[in-house]
Amino acid sequence: MKAMILAAGKGTRVRPITNDTPKPMIPLLQKPVLESIIEHLKTCEIDEIIINTSYLSSKIENYFGNGSRFGVQIAYSFEGELQEDKLISKALGSAGGMKKIQEFSSFFDDTFVVLCADALIDLDIKKAIDIHKEKKSMATIALKKVQKEETNKYGIVKLDENDKILTFQEKPDVNEALSTLANTGIYIFEPEVFNYIPKDKEFDIGGDLLPLLAKRELNIYGVDIPYEWVDIGNVDDFYDATCKILSGEIKGYNINAKEVKKGIYLGLNVKIDLEKVKIIPPVYIGSSSCVEDGAVIIGPTMIGSNCKISQKVILRKSIIDDYKSINSLARINEKILFSDSIIDLDGTVTNTKESDMTWLIDDTRRKSEETTLETSINSLLKERSSK
Repeated sequence: MKAMILAAGKGTRVRPITNDTPKPMIPLLQKPVLESIIEHLKTCEIDEIIINTSYLSSKIENYFGNGSRFGVQIAYSFEGELQEDKLISKALGSAGGMKKIQEFSSFFDDTFVVLCADALIDLDIKKAIDIHKEKKSMATIALKKVQKEETNKYGIVKLDENDKILTFQEKPDVNEALSTLANTGIYIFEPEVFNYIPKDKEFDIGGDLLPLLAKRELNIYGVDIPYEWVDIGNVDDFYDATCKILSGEIKGYNINAKEVKKGIYLGLNVKIDLEKVKIIPPVYIGSSSCVEDGAVIIGPTMIGSNCKISQKVILRKSIIDDYKSINSLARINEKILFSDSIIDLDGTVTNTKESDMTWLIDDTRRKSEETTLETSINSLLKERSSK
């Protein structure tokens, strides 16, 4: 069976994490969100996947390749153009991206699945497809009940007594929401849906296509069956998803590390004396990281690979990116350290370089780079003096 994964967006609400990382590549315990989605599709016997890309497309395409190492086939549809040797992103909208693929090769020749690349799911897709076919639906949306106060974050759907979709509301005011059923961005379509998507035009599934189909009273339905859906819509969602995985709230998530004690996960080649480091689980420490004696780590906390946590450092409920050196006496509490940014959960962002904080938080590779440079200079001077 075939599927399309929507991965062309810029992920502006997840900045600064997405400044250099496409949203589908946001790492949850060092695994991109998109990888978990592909793994789930495979378990549902969906192994022909096309991914539309645009923003930072090469980072997605280089990582996943043709899909062979994941046991699936993957192709890509880039949205944009090359201008003066520079790739310019130009996303076509979710429905516009579908249309581009179909115009190229009529790839979607039977019932197919479309889903977003920014959420963890365990939906029983086979069951959803069975319901879709029983109702002879042209388009079916997987729905999820959300809290009333959260309806302004999602596309909200109103159903009739037979689960046929009557109305769409895009991020309505909480007091105006017609239901608490949210569009999760997981769709099942029949090829005839392309008759309603214009060619070479930016067109969105939730904002344009489905409201059009509903207005014409065509057969489109909602499916509300129990399943896990963890949306990574903003920085807080990224933090919450990481904490939920560590705490075991997301069932079936494969943590690629050894659980050496209850709730303590270590990658390969971690340097740590568990008797001399105070750890309150759940905690994940990535491969080739070093935690010095006397450090304190309070979970849920995730530390990336090749990090150095010095003595007397206290980490509490935080996410630490790869190659971070955190020097003695630092207190990191409910923070995300990603690239050169320190991100508070209230949205405040501090750049470690611009604020001259590299004495406290730096890149573990910097010392080795300086040593290499010093060695090169000394070698050059020695060479010159011998002449």
